[in-house]
Amino acid sequence: MYDNIQVEKNLNQDYRLTEEQITSYRQDGHLLLKGVATQSVIDQYRPLIQSEVTRLNNETRPLHERDTYGKAFIQISNLWENSEAVRPLVFMRRFAKIAAQLMGVSGVRMYHDQALFKEPGGGHTPWHQDQIYWPIDTENTITLWMPLVDIPQEVGSMQFASGSHKRGYISKLVISDESHKTLAEYIESENYPLVSYGAMAAGDATFHAGWTLHSAPGNPTPNTREVMTIIYVADRTTVLEPDTNARKNDLARWMPGLKPGDLLNSPLNPLMYREGE
Repeated sequence: MYDNIQVEKNLNQDYRLTEEQITSYRQDGHLLLKGVATQSVIDQYRPLIQSEVTRLNNETRPLHERDTYGKAFIQISNLWENSEAVRPLVFMRRFAKIAAQLMGVSGVRMYHDQALFKEPGGGHTPWHQDQIYWPIDTENTITLWMPLVDIPQEVGSMQFASGSHKRGYISKLVISDESHKTLAEYIESENYPLVSYGAMAAGDATFHAGWTLHSAPGNPTPNTREVMTIIYVADRTTVLEPDTNARKNDLARWMPGLKPGDLLNSPLNPLMYREGE
């Protein structure tokens, strides 16, 4: 049992970024940071997240009966809404400040969190851009992707197309076999360098921009790849008119009560960090 006072201290202690790391993120659209969460934090929160994933998971079909998206992972969103015990991890100031500093903004709000558990034998995650789902008027979006367990080389980090975030909205294709084929061809035609960070320790984290093209390998191991993610958006961002059904769904789910032109400040989009506070 870890001392809760020590865990709480770890939750609020700043992570020191270098100028080289910030420059690298802005140039490439992705970055690996070691030890973003300490082992004591992981040991406290991993069982709580596991419990919530088990409780909230409605997927009962075997892998072979699912489509490509369904094979990629079990996806449980907004654990902070459902679990007071998990909420302190999601609202960790340390994480949110990293997000703000990498983007160069003074404050960040929640878009949503999600646990992504890739089962043994789970399939690859096709190439995609996260932000095609998000009807928000900003380039300043970022996702923290943190394994709760050590992940080996063959499972590895996600793979990123470096610099692709600078192109913005490349394709409206949702995560699918079609997106994987079409975007792989696009990446090859544009000669984007591909980067995977390989094996990662529990508590390490990658950060990637909402427009960065990325994918993830399947899971050939006998162990579940347990990952927690948090999506941050720059404070003072406004809502866009949804141009796809996917964006209409996101507006209704993650920005309840808001309409195009409104500031992103619904009860589900709390302020996570503001400089000087």
